[in-house]
Amino acid sequence: MPADIRHIVFDIGKVLVHYDPDLPFSRIIPDPEERRWFFENVCTHDWNVEQDRGRTWQEAEDLLIAKFPERADHIRAFRINWREMVPYAYEDTVTLLRALIDSGRDVTMLTNFAADTFREAQEMYPFLTTSRGITVSGEVGLIKPDTAIYQTHAAAHGLEPEHTLFIDDSPANVEGAKAAGWQAVQFTGADKLRRDLAAHGVAI
Repeated sequence: MPADIRHIVFDIGKVLVHYDPDLPFSRIIPDPEERRWFFENVCTHDWNVEQDRGRTWQEAEDLLIAKFPERADHIRAFRINWREMVPYAYEDTVTLLRALIDSGRDVTMLTNFAADTFREAQEMYPFLTTSRGITVSGEVGLIKPDTAIYQTHAAAHGLEPEHTLFIDDSPANVEGAKAAGWQAVQFTGADKLRRDLAAHGVAI
């Protein structure tokens, strides 16, 4: 029998806020094949993850520009046009978040995010300031699904792991939370999340 839920932890990207680097780059690099090559070879997922781990954008840009000097403008465009990559919030999920907080539930957030872009996200989406606390990977130098970041978040916010429910869109991050002793569910939409919460004894 799973332990009762006393703490609820939300991921942010693709759970509360939409994220898609293709949005500005469909304008910056109109040709789809060239754009695909750029994301697979230059501004790759693995390159971007290092900013989530704490590397500065200046360091990240310098590294790539040294390898691809002819792509300097496109490389810098990633950070310059970042706000276009997060164009809207998932209002149905935000409604659930607010309902949980308003009902007195202990809600925090745990996100893989560069420190500076996360501050911009909070300006764009004030609901990102409403939970009791947030662990931002770029500020602590750890990223999901590393078990250490879940342990860091639990220690910083006084969470009991077995009584904690984590919500994330990434299967790997869900498994990372479970490895840290948390309960966890994969987010695929607000309706399923509502059902998952109910199944864990969290009624809204």
